[in-house]
Amino acid sequence: MDAAIPKASFLFDLDGTLVDSVYQHVLAWREALDVEGINVSVWRIHRKIGMSGGLFTDMLLRETGFHIDPERRQRLRNLHAAAFNRQSASIRPLPGARELIGYLTHAGIPWAIATSGRMETARPVLEMLDVDFDRTPIVTRDQVKHAKPDPDLFVAAAARLGIRVETATVVGDSVWDMLAAQRARALGVGLLSGGYSQDELERAGAYRVYEDPADLLKHIDEVGVRR
Repeated sequence: MDAAIPKASFLFDLDGTLVDSVYQHVLAWREALDVEGINVSVWRIHRKIGMSGGLFTDMLLRETGFHIDPERRQRLRNLHAAAFNRQSASIRPLPGARELIGYLTHAGIPWAIATSGRMETARPVLEMLDVDFDRTPIVTRDQVKHAKPDPDLFVAAAARLGIRVETATVVGDSVWDMLAAQRARALGVGLLSGGYSQDELERAGAYRVYEDPADLLKHIDEVGVRR
Protein backbone atom coordinates (compact mmCIF):
# COMPACT_ATOMS: atom_id res chain seq x y z
CA MET A 1 0.00 0.00 0.00
CA ASP A 2 1.28 3.48 -0.87
CA ALA A 3 2.15 5.70 2.05
CA ALA A 4 -0.34 8.49 2.66
CA ILE A 5 0.73 11.80 1.16
CA PRO A 6 1.09 14.38 3.97
CA LYS A 7 -1.47 17.16 3.75
CA ALA A 8 -0.42 20.80 3.72
CA SER A 9 0.43 22.35 7.06
CA PHE A 10 1.82 25.75 8.06
CA LEU A 11 4.11 27.03 10.80
CA PHE A 12 3.90 30.81 11.13
CA ASP A 13 6.29 33.28 12.63
CA LEU A 14 4.44 36.08 14.43
CA ASP A 15 6.12 39.51 14.37
CA GLY A 16 6.33 40.88 10.83
CA THR A 17 4.52 37.82 9.49
CA LEU A 18 1.04 37.97 10.99
CA VAL A 19 1.26 41.30 12.84
CA ASP A 20 2.87 44.61 11.93
CA SER A 21 5.14 44.81 14.98
CA VAL A 22 8.73 44.70 13.74
CA TYR A 23 9.40 48.40 14.17
CA GLN A 24 7.85 48.46 17.63
CA HIS A 25 10.38 45.77 18.56
CA VAL A 26 13.17 47.84 17.03
CA LEU A 27 12.22 50.93 19.01
CA ALA A 28 11.72 48.91 22.19
CA TRP A 29 15.22 47.47 21.87
CA ARG A 30 16.65 50.93 21.23
CA GLU A 31 14.96 52.23 24.38
CA ALA A 32 16.32 49.29 26.38
CA LEU A 33 19.83 49.83 25.04
CA ASP A 34 19.62 53.58 25.72
CA VAL A 35 18.74 52.91 29.36
CA GLU A 36 21.87 50.76 29.61
CA GLY A 37 23.94 53.54 28.05
CA ILE A 38 24.55 51.60 24.83
CA ASN A 39 24.29 53.69 21.67
CA VAL A 40 23.37 51.51 18.68
CA SER A 41 22.05 52.62 15.30
CA VAL A 42 18.47 51.61 14.61
CA TRP A 43 19.41 49.85 11.36
CA ARG A 44 21.71 47.49 13.25
CA ILE A 45 18.85 46.55 15.55
CA HIS A 46 16.43 45.95 12.68
CA ARG A 47 18.81 43.55 10.93
CA LYS A 48 18.65 41.21 13.92
CA ILE A 49 14.94 41.26 14.71
CA GLY A 50 13.55 37.73 14.47
CA MET A 51 16.31 35.90 16.28
CA SER A 52 16.18 35.10 19.98
CA GLY A 53 16.65 37.98 22.41
CA GLY A 54 19.73 36.39 23.97
CA LEU A 55 21.46 35.80 20.64
CA PHE A 56 20.33 39.26 19.51
CA THR A 57 22.05 41.00 22.41
CA ASP A 58 25.14 38.82 22.19
CA MET A 59 25.64 39.60 18.49
CA LEU A 60 24.75 43.26 18.76
CA LEU A 61 26.99 43.98 21.70
CA ARG A 62 29.85 41.97 20.26
CA GLU A 63 29.64 44.04 17.07
CA THR A 64 29.68 47.30 19.02
CA GLY A 65 32.35 46.24 21.51
CA PHE A 66 30.19 46.55 24.63
CA HIS A 67 30.60 44.05 27.46
CA ILE A 68 27.65 41.84 28.28
CA ASP A 69 27.15 39.60 31.26
CA PRO A 70 24.12 37.55 32.36
CA GLU A 71 22.80 40.35 34.57
CA ARG A 72 22.96 42.93 31.80
CA ARG A 73 21.36 40.51 29.31
CA GLN A 74 18.46 39.96 31.71
CA ARG A 75 18.07 43.70 32.33
CA LEU A 76 17.95 44.34 28.59
CA ARG A 77 15.33 41.64 28.09
CA ASN A 78 13.15 43.06 30.86
CA LEU A 79 13.55 46.63 29.57
CA HIS A 80 12.68 45.54 26.04
CA ALA A 81 9.57 43.65 27.16
CA ALA A 82 8.32 46.62 29.17
CA ALA A 83 8.96 49.08 26.33
CA PHE A 84 7.35 46.80 23.75
CA ASN A 85 4.23 46.20 25.83
CA ARG A 86 3.81 49.97 26.23
CA GLN A 87 3.64 50.20 22.44
CA SER A 88 1.38 47.19 21.93
CA ALA A 89 -1.73 49.34 21.43
CA SER A 90 -0.21 50.68 18.19
CA ILE A 91 0.28 47.20 16.70
CA ARG A 92 -2.15 45.91 14.08
CA PRO A 93 -2.59 42.59 12.29
CA LEU A 94 -1.02 42.65 8.85
CA PRO A 95 -3.41 42.82 5.87
CA GLY A 96 -5.01 39.44 5.33
CA ALA A 97 -3.60 37.82 8.49
CA ARG A 98 -6.94 37.01 10.10
CA GLU A 99 -8.36 35.97 6.74
CA LEU A 100 -5.42 33.66 6.02
CA ILE A 101 -5.53 31.76 9.29
CA GLY A 102 -9.33 31.72 9.10
CA TYR A 103 -9.15 30.20 5.63
CA LEU A 104 -6.75 27.49 6.78
CA THR A 105 -8.90 26.70 9.81
CA HIS A 106 -12.06 26.46 7.71
CA ALA A 107 -10.27 24.22 5.20
CA GLY A 108 -9.06 21.90 7.95
CA ILE A 109 -5.40 22.66 7.23
CA PRO A 110 -3.20 22.39 10.35
CA TRP A 111 -1.30 25.51 11.38
CA ALA A 112 0.65 26.73 14.37
CA ILE A 113 2.58 29.80 15.51
CA ALA A 114 6.27 29.69 16.47
CA THR A 115 7.79 32.96 17.67
CA SER A 116 11.19 33.96 19.02
CA GLY A 117 9.37 36.26 21.42
CA ARG A 118 8.47 35.20 24.93
CA MET A 119 4.84 34.89 25.98
CA GLU A 120 5.10 38.15 27.98
CA THR A 121 5.36 40.10 24.70
CA ALA A 122 3.58 37.64 22.39
CA ARG A 123 0.28 37.36 24.27
CA PRO A 124 -1.03 40.92 23.63
CA VAL A 125 -0.18 40.55 19.94
CA LEU A 126 -1.82 37.12 19.66
CA GLU A 127 -4.98 38.51 21.24
CA MET A 128 -5.20 41.07 18.41
CA LEU A 129 -5.36 38.18 15.95
CA ASP A 130 -8.26 36.62 17.88
CA VAL A 131 -6.18 33.46 18.26
CA ASP A 132 -7.90 30.70 20.23
CA PHE A 133 -5.26 29.86 22.85
CA ASP A 134 -6.99 26.57 23.68
CA ARG A 135 -7.01 25.25 20.12
CA THR A 136 -4.02 26.89 18.44
CA PRO A 137 -0.55 25.43 19.05
CA ILE A 138 1.68 28.35 20.07
CA VAL A 139 5.38 27.88 20.75
CA THR A 140 7.34 30.77 22.26
CA ARG A 141 10.96 31.29 23.24
CA ASP A 142 10.11 30.21 26.80
CA GLN A 143 9.40 26.66 25.63
CA VAL A 144 12.54 25.72 23.68
CA LYS A 145 16.27 25.57 24.32
CA HIS A 146 17.26 27.66 21.30
CA ALA A 147 15.34 30.13 19.14
CA LYS A 148 15.88 31.14 15.52
CA PRO A 149 18.02 30.68 13.51
CA ASP A 150 18.04 27.28 15.25
CA PRO A 151 15.09 25.10 14.21
CA ASP A 152 13.81 24.28 17.72
CA LEU A 153 10.71 26.51 17.58
CA PHE A 154 9.46 25.05 14.31
CA VAL A 155 10.29 21.48 15.32
CA ALA A 156 8.32 21.95 18.54
CA ALA A 157 5.38 23.55 16.70
CA ALA A 158 5.26 20.64 14.23
CA ALA A 159 5.27 18.18 17.12
CA ARG A 160 2.33 20.04 18.69
CA LEU A 161 0.46 19.58 15.41
CA GLY A 162 1.38 15.91 15.26
CA ILE A 163 3.21 16.25 11.94
CA ARG A 164 6.78 15.79 10.71
CA VAL A 165 8.43 19.20 10.43
CA GLU A 166 9.94 18.38 7.04
CA THR A 167 6.41 18.14 5.59
CA ALA A 168 5.47 21.63 6.80
CA THR A 169 5.71 25.06 5.22
CA VAL A 170 7.33 27.72 7.39
CA VAL A 171 6.05 31.26 6.76
CA GLY A 172 8.25 34.09 8.03
CA ASP A 173 9.47 37.58 7.28
CA SER A 174 13.16 37.37 8.19
CA VAL A 175 16.28 35.57 7.05
CA TRP A 176 16.36 33.96 10.51
CA ASP A 177 13.01 32.29 9.81
CA MET A 178 14.25 30.96 6.48
CA LEU A 179 17.52 29.69 7.96
CA ALA A 180 15.60 27.92 10.73
CA ALA A 181 13.27 26.39 8.16
CA GLN A 182 16.22 25.07 6.18
CA ARG A 183 17.78 23.58 9.30
CA ALA A 184 14.45 21.88 10.07
CA ARG A 185 14.32 20.63 6.44
CA ALA A 186 10.99 22.38 5.95
CA LEU A 187 9.92 24.53 3.01
CA GLY A 188 10.25 28.27 3.57
CA VAL A 189 7.89 30.99 2.36
CA GLY A 190 9.02 34.56 2.87
CA LEU A 191 6.95 37.70 3.39
CA LEU A 192 8.23 41.22 2.67
CA SER A 193 6.20 42.68 5.55
CA GLY A 194 9.15 42.57 7.99
CA GLY A 195 11.52 44.73 5.95
CA TYR A 196 13.79 42.12 4.36
CA SER A 197 14.08 42.11 0.56
CA GLN A 198 12.98 39.32 -1.75
CA ASP A 199 16.61 38.64 -2.66
CA GLU A 200 17.65 38.31 0.98
CA LEU A 201 14.78 35.94 1.76
CA GLU A 202 15.44 33.80 -1.29
CA ARG A 203 19.16 33.58 -0.54
CA ALA A 204 18.25 32.42 2.96
CA GLY A 205 16.12 29.62 1.51
CA ALA A 206 12.63 30.92 0.66
CA TYR A 207 11.17 29.15 -2.37
CA ARG A 208 8.29 31.64 -2.64
CA VAL A 209 8.08 35.28 -1.51
CA TYR A 210 4.91 37.34 -1.11
CA GLU A 211 4.17 40.87 0.08
CA ASP A 212 2.11 40.02 3.16
CA PRO A 213 -0.49 37.49 4.39
CA ALA A 214 -3.11 38.90 2.01
CA ASP A 215 -0.82 38.29 -0.96
CA LEU A 216 -0.05 34.77 0.26
CA LEU A 217 -3.76 34.00 0.58
CA LYS A 218 -4.33 35.33 -2.93
CA HIS A 219 -1.72 32.85 -4.21
CA ILE A 220 -2.41 30.03 -1.75
CA ASP A 221 -2.52 27.42 -4.52
CA GLU A 222 1.17 28.19 -5.27
CA VAL A 223 2.19 26.74 -1.92
CA GLY A 224 0.34 23.47 -2.31
CA VAL A 225 -3.08 24.28 -0.88
CA ARG A 226 -6.10 23.18 -2.89
CA ARG A 227 -8.88 25.72 -2.92
